[in-house]
Amino acid sequence: MKVRKLVIVGGVAGGASAAAKARRCSEEVEIVIFEKGSDISYANCGLPYYLSGVIEKRENLLITSAEFFRRRFRVDARTNCEVVQIDRKKKRLVVNNLASGVTEEESYDRLVLAPGSHPIIPPVPGVDLPFVSTLKTLEDTDRIFDFLKEKKPQRALVVGGGLIGVEAVENLALKGLQTTIVELAPQLLTFLDWEMAEKVRWHMLHKGVNIHLSEGLVFVGEQNGQGIVRTDQGREIPTDLVLIAVGIRPNVDLAKNAGLELGITGGIKVNEFMQTSDPDIFAAGDCIETINLVTGKPTLTPMGSAANKEGRAAGANALGRRVVVKGFTGTIIVKVFDLTVAKTGLSEREALAEGYSPLALYVDPSHLAGYYPGAKTLSIKTVTERDSGRLLGAQVIGEEGVDKRIDVLATAIYHHMSLEDLLHLDLAYAPPYSAARDPVVIAGAVGQNYYQGDWNPITPKEVREKMNSGEDVVLIDVRNRLELARQDPLPGAIHIPIDNLRREMHKLDPDKETILYCAQGLRSYLGNRILAMNGFKRVSTMSGGLDNWMYELKSADSS
Repeated sequence: MKVRKLVIVGGVAGGASAAAKARRCSEEVEIVIFEKGSDISYANCGLPYYLSGVIEKRENLLITSAEFFRRRFRVDARTNCEVVQIDRKKKRLVVNNLASGVTEEESYDRLVLAPGSHPIIPPVPGVDLPFVSTLKTLEDTDRIFDFLKEKKPQRALVVGGGLIGVEAVENLALKGLQTTIVELAPQLLTFLDWEMAEKVRWHMLHKGVNIHLSEGLVFVGEQNGQGIVRTDQGREIPTDLVLIAVGIRPNVDLAKNAGLELGITGGIKVNEFMQTSDPDIFAAGDCIETINLVTGKPTLTPMGSAANKEGRAAGANALGRRVVVKGFTGTIIVKVFDLTVAKTGLSEREALAEGYSPLALYVDPSHLAGYYPGAKTLSIKTVTERDSGRLLGAQVIGEEGVDKRIDVLATAIYHHMSLEDLLHLDLAYAPPYSAARDPVVIAGAVGQNYYQGDWNPITPKEVREKMNSGEDVVLIDVRNRLELARQDPLPGAIHIPIDNLRREMHKLDPDKETILYCAQGLRSYLGNRILAMNGFKRVSTMSGGLDNWMYELKSADSS
C-alpha cells in the first residue's frame, strides 16, 4: 500500500519525533500532526527547573514550533486541536478545534498515536482549589509560575515523592519556599531499594525539606485565609501551594474506544515496530507499553528518551520501514539538590518479586582518583542473579560521576553481561576523570571475589535481621579508634582494628558464625580473607559497611 497521508495525534516527544522521521523517509507523503496543547513540542522534563529560574526563559523549553515544523519539515502542524474519535473502517478522525470550537473530520492512510499520559489526581476534597496544581504540561507550569510571581507563597507542599515530586521540591526550595513532601509509600523514589532511598531522604532532610512517609492525602482546604492539608494520619499541614505529583496514567481512551488492543499494563499494546493491533495504526510515547529487557515482560516506560526512540520508529514504520524498538532497561536519573540519583535494570526488591535469587553487593569508591582534588564518594549497589552471575540492575548515588557509571551499567545489562564482566571493561582513566580502577570495575572485582569463593557477603539488612532475632553471631568491627569515636559500633560488636586481627584472632571461636564490618567494606573483606585462610569456616562480611547501614545508630553528633 502506498501511503499518501500520515496523520499523527499528539506532539511533544513521541509525535514530533514521528513526524520528523517520517519526513526524512518520504518527501511525497502528506503529514499532519494534531496537538491538543498550544505548543507542538516542549521539554516537559525541564519544567521544574523553569520554576526555580535555573532555566531562565520560557522559550528555552520550546523544542520547536508549529511554524518551524511547517517550514523545515513541510508538516501541517495544528495546535489546540483534540482528536476525539477514530473511525478505523473509514480511516477518518473527528477533530475538535479548541480555539474555534469547530468540529472537523480528517482522513488518513496511516495513523500514529502519541497522546501521552495524564497526571493521577487523588479523589479527595479540595484538589480543585486555585492553589492546587499538577506539574505535567507547559500550561501547568505557566499557572504555577504566575502563582509564585503574584501570590509570593512562603510554603509549598508536594504530594508524591517520585521523580517529579523531588524535582519540584528542590526547585521550589531554590525559589525560597519552605517545602514539604507527603508520600503514601514508606520511602521516597520507589524505583530504588529502601536503603538507597534513605540516603536521598537524609540528604533532603539536611536541606530543610519536611518529609512525611507512609501518609496519604485525604483533604485540602482553606482555614483562616491559608491553605491546609490533612493526611490519613490526622496530621494537618499549613501551606500556600500544593503540587500533586502522585504518578501518571497513559492516555488510552481514544485507542480503547477505537477497539485497539490494550496491554496488561494498561498501555496500548504494540509490537517491536510500534504497530498496534490495527496494522495501519502505530503508537509511541507514554501511551504505550514496552518490553523490560531484563524480565522480557511488558512495562510502562514514560520517559522522554523512550518516547523519542518509539516516535522515530513509528514514523518510519508507518511509511514502510522496519525500524525495531527492542525495549528498555528502565534507566532513570534525577538530580536531588547536591546528589545525583540513578537506577537501571531491577532493584533488589523487584528482582525478588520476579522470582530471582538476587545477590546484592555495595561498593563506595571515589568518582576520581582519591588524591585528585574534588574526589567524591559514589554509593553503588549492584543486583545480580546469584547462580548465573548475570547483572540484573544497579543503583548509583553521589555528587559527581553518577551519570557516567549508570550509563556503563545500563549498557552492560543490555548486553546481558555478568557482574564479573565489569572487571574486564577497558574504561577511560586519568586522575581528573577516574581512578585507575573505575568504580564500575571495582564492582566487577567485588563480584569476581564472590564467584571465586574469596568472600561471603551479607547485606546490612540481613545483619540487622540476625541481630534482632538473637542469633548467636560474633560481630567484629575492624575500624580504627578514631572512627569509633565518630560513630559507635553495632550493638554487641567486638572492636579489633584490621591491623590487629592476625594477632588477636586466637581470642575468637573459629566454629562460630562471624561477621566483620568496617566503614565501606574493603577492610572487612581483608579481614574475611585473613580469618577464612586461618580456619574460620563461617565468616562473612557486611557488604558496603556502615556507610550503607541506614538504621538507627549513634554518632558523635547525636545526644
